[in-house]
Amino acid sequence: MISVIIPAHNESNVIGRCVEAILADARPGELEIIVATNGCTDRTAEVAVAAAAGGPLRVVDCPHASKPAALNAGDAAARGFPRAYVDADIIIDTASLRAIAAVLDNGEAMVAASTAETRFLPRTSWAVRAFYAFWQALPYVRSHMIAAGVYAIGSEGRRRFDVFPPVVSDDGFIRLQFSPKERVEAPGARSIVTAPTNLGDLIRIRTRSRAGWLDLRDRYPQAFRSEARRKNYLAAFVITALRPRLIAPALIYVFVVAVSRMRAGRLVARGGEYQWERDLSSRGLA
Repeated sequence: MISVIIPAHNESNVIGRCVEAILADARPGELEIIVATNGCTDRTAEVAVAAAAGGPLRVVDCPHASKPAALNAGDAAARGFPRAYVDADIIIDTASLRAIAAVLDNGEAMVAASTAETRFLPRTSWAVRAFYAFWQALPYVRSHMIAAGVYAIGSEGRRRFDVFPPVVSDDGFIRLQFSPKERVEAPGARSIVTAPTNLGDLIRIRTRSRAGWLDLRDRYPQAFRSEARRKNYLAAFVITALRPRLIAPALIYVFVVAVSRMRAGRLVARGGEYQWERDLSSRGLA
C-alpha cells in the first residue's frame, strides 16, 4: 500500500483536485491518503474528504501552521510504504504514483520523484513564462531529482533520518540525505505544477526557495557543500550562447534570482521564525 501524505495549510481552493487525481484510478487497498492539516482557518479538511468520496482518506490535524509538523504527523499516521509526500497544490495521478513506487520497490533508488510539468494559466505573464523557459533548460534542473512538490521514499530510505526537522525546504533536506545515485525521477511519472501568474508571486516563492537554501547551508554545511558543487552555473551561460532565443528569458531569470536572493538574505539576517511565503495567484487567491 502506498501512503500519500499531503501537508495542507488553507488549501481549500486546490486540495480537491489533488485528491481526485490521486484516487482517480486507484484499486482497493492500493493507496491511503493522509491529509495533514496545519493551522487551517478554511475548509481544507472538508473539501479533501468530499473529494475522496468515501475513498481511503484520513485527516490528521496540527493546531499550528507548520509544514514539518504536518509531515511528521502524517508520517506517524501512515501505515504503508513507499511513502509519497505531495504538496496540496500539485496534481499527480494514480499511474504516476505507481511508477514512482515501482522504482523504489525494484531497488533502483532510495528516493524517487515525478518529472514536474509547469502549467501556465491564461493570465500568466510573459515574464513568468520566460523565467521558467530558462530555468527548465538548466542542466542541473534537467539532470537531478528536483522534486517539485512530490517525492517518495521506500522503507529502507525512510530509516535514513528520524523526523522531518524544522527546515524551510523539506525537499532540499531530503536531497541532502541521499547521493545522486540513490535518487531518481521515475520514468513515466508526471506531476503538474501551476506557475504563479505574476512576477511578484514568483519572487515570493523563489525567496522561499533561497531562504530554504540558506537554512540548509547553515544546518548541514558538509552535505550542503557536496550538493552545491553539482550546480554548474557556467553551463547556464553556454546554454544562452547556443540558444539565442533564451537571452531575454535569461535576463528575467537573473533579475528574479537577484531580487529573491536579496530578500532571502534580509529575512535570514533579521533572524526569528521564518514566515512562510507562497504563491497565491495560482490558487485563485490573488
